[in-house]
Amino acid sequence: MTAEGPKRAVILAAGVGSRLRPLTDMRPKPLVEVNGTSILHNALGALEAVGVEEVTLVVGYRKDAIQYACGRRFNMVAIKYVESLAYDHTGSAYSLWLARDALLSGDCFVLEGDVFFEEDALRHLLHNAATDVAAIAPFDASMEGSAVVLTDCGLISEFRMRQTGANLTSNGPRLFKTMNLLRLSASTLKATIVPALDEIIGSGVTQAYTEQLLSYLVEFRGLQLAPARCDHVRWYEIDTPEDLQVAEQLFRGIQGRGLPRER
Repeated sequence: MTAEGPKRAVILAAGVGSRLRPLTDMRPKPLVEVNGTSILHNALGALEAVGVEEVTLVVGYRKDAIQYACGRRFNMVAIKYVESLAYDHTGSAYSLWLARDALLSGDCFVLEGDVFFEEDALRHLLHNAATDVAAIAPFDASMEGSAVVLTDCGLISEFRMRQTGANLTSNGPRLFKTMNLLRLSASTLKATIVPALDEIIGSGVTQAYTEQLLSYLVEFRGLQLAPARCDHVRWYEIDTPEDLQVAEQLFRGIQGRGLPRER
């Protein structure tokens, strides 16, 4: 991993966002705005701030809206598009597989298109000395979704899907919420991630999520994935209208990113 960090990123932005309806009836979830700034423009601005020069967007649902909003360039960031024709019945691992050419181009950030976050989250990924890193935060009672458990030496040892506050127990291992922000090395992408994607998608398992892929690789293929603790970084995964309300409160007063683009 170079000291200056990846120059490329992949953002998975193909899904329907059905849980966010009616806000996603006429626009894709990545263009839903938090206090006037879309989830996608916030991510692009943060990636630019840490030196990313090229972003591949995997689009599907209402792809034309995303292409219009972002064009071919966001400030100094070149934008490429990969289209999923099966966005309504496939998981995020399928979208990641569609972007495999970008993944094979070198070190890479991988982001889900429904996370609104401060750019410090990416800086935590960069400042971690490990080769492959996932952003995490303490799992609290208000959260739901995928979580991880850490080993005594600080690596991610296990992914747990569909967790809620009810899974937090005093006698169980401490849980951390996955933020769906990753920094992956060129060597791991080439030797481990892309071959596993080829294997999974080739076997017809097209509805798997990226977290399930990582869980499989950590538990059975020896992937060493380090956590970047983002305990004091503002971020929120937006799946429902209620999530959006929480995010707007959390990011109240944030300076909105503009909409610079070259069509």
